[in-house]
Amino acid sequence: MAETGTIYLVGAGPGDPDLLTLRAARLLERAGLIVHDGLVDPSILALARPDATLVSVAKQRSKHTLPQEDINALLVREARAGRDVVRLKGGDPLIFGRGGEEAEAAQAAGVPVEIVPGISAANGAAAAAQIALTHRDASSIVSFVAGQCKGLKDQDWAGLAGKGRTLVIYMGVKTAPQIAEKLMADGLSPDMPIAVIENGARPEMRVLRGLLAGLPGLVEAERVKSPALIVIGDVTARDDARIAQIATEAAE
Repeated sequence: MAETGTIYLVGAGPGDPDLLTLRAARLLERAGLIVHDGLVDPSILALARPDATLVSVAKQRSKHTLPQEDINALLVREARAGRDVVRLKGGDPLIFGRGGEEAEAAQAAGVPVEIVPGISAANGAAAAAQIALTHRDASSIVSFVAGQCKGLKDQDWAGLAGKGRTLVIYMGVKTAPQIAEKLMADGLSPDMPIAVIENGARPEMRVLRGLLAGLPGLVEAERVKSPALIVIGDVTARDDARIAQIATEAAE
């Protein structure tokens, strides 16, 4: 009987292969089987060894190549057959990546599992857009929210965004109208600055800025597509005059 392999839940980061951890890159180079999300950039998959088997389990809203239960079963089955399996996920496996579910399935089956963290979509996209998610003068709290969570209207988002806070919304393109309506109903000012980061940390990245009340119109007018993040808070609109003042003071 073949020795049981290991399931590696690996974060691919926001898209740029230069942002992979060394551990992630080394696992990709040696893995015989890579089960990957649809949003993993082709340049990262190109790091796999030439004879590796690549299996896409791409997920789109309401349309999955494989249901999550089948993905769990695939990982466990291949590991029990003696193969080391890299489960490659965009961003970080444990931030809206269902890595926790897959780790639990492996543990329940008695299969060794290792989690390799990645730069999250929020961290990578914000850095590429030069938006500081925290700033001494603007924000000391950051919250991550899934924009496609069940019962969106029933979620209590009061206090997640506002003065001194930053809210980052994943998977919110399709539900932008409901998100804006929900936040304003929970007391957030319609004039709160926002940014939409499309294809963060990739060559085709776009950063669109506006106000909360105009979020739905901005997404529609600019035809924003996933992957995209919505960042809400004063950090998205740092005062240009203040930046210019700092530069002047430094030059004196």
